[in-house]
Formats: sequence, structure tokens, C-alpha cells
Amino acid sequence: MTETANDQPSSVADALTREHREIDAGIEAFVASMGASAGGPAGTVSEWAAPLLVAMTALRRHIYLEEEFVFPPIRDGGLVMAIMVMLREHGELWRAMDELSDLLETGADDPGRHEELVQRCSAMLDLLEAHNSKEEPIIYTRADADLPAESRAELQEFLRRGRMPDGWVCERASR
Repeated sequence: MTETANDQPSSVADALTREHREIDAGIEAFVASMGASAGGPAGTVSEWAAPLLVAMTALRRHIYLEEEFVFPPIRDGGLVMAIMVMLREHGELWRAMDELSDLLETGADDPGRHEELVQRCSAMLDLLEAHNSKEEPIIYTRADADLPAESRAELQEFLRRGRMPDGWVCERASR
């Protein structure tokens, strides 16, 4: 589908796919900046890790909106196994982000740990690629077809302005 005049995606699938691309781009920008900084990145951790921190915040919010808005009606519509796979992979991504956050808090000042950050980001990008390659054609196409109009409107509003509740964690974060 096309986008509207105010550059808002006109379908749930388009909006969620756009978020996938933006999240990937943030992580890729971080990896590229780490590779380009001979002798380690300049500035504070929050400055040089900004693209990664923004991408992880966006990914956590994205997982929230999928698990709270998108998955329930699709699961109720019969795609139980596909949703179970998506939830398992969300848990893997969530734990990978927790590990990256811990590494940024405890070892980011150690230049020897910078390569580990890049490796973990690359591994997370691989997880995202595998996840998104299933989610976009299977789940997102069903979202446009299966979400009731009221749910679709709530989701579109959340995409514009919504914030993930403080302390929320994905269903399979601890498994």
C-alpha cells in the first residue's frame, strides 16, 4: 500500500515493516561507527552508543506493540504456532538486548570489549533478519486482514504517539 500525504504508512504491515528497517539501520550505524573509530570511540558511552541505545529502545517498544496489539487477534484467528515462534524469537532478542545493555554498563570503557559489542550487535542483526523474514510475510499480512478496525485504529495511534509501559517485558524474556 502507499503512504498518506503526511508520510504515515497506510497499512499496519507498512508501518511495522518501516519500524523494522529503522531499528536495523540504528544497529548497523552503531556497528559501522565502531569499525570506523580507531583507538575506540570518542565521548561518553551514551554519546557513542546513541544509535544502538535508540534502536534497542525502539525494538523493545516494537515488541511490546506486537505482543499487545498485533499477536492476540492473529493467534485467535488460528496462527497459534506462528505466534509461538514469534514470541520465542522476541524472547531471544530481548535477552540479547539485556546482554548488550549490561555490556554497555559494565565494560564499555574497555576498548577490548568494543569488539564484543560489535559481535553481539552483528549476532542480533542476524536474529532480526531471520525473525523479520518470517514475521513480515506471515504475521504482518494477517495483521492487515485480521485486526478489527478498532484494534487497527488503536495500533495506528500507538505507532504515532505510544510509549511502552515502564517495566514491561516481553512474554518470553526469561525463557
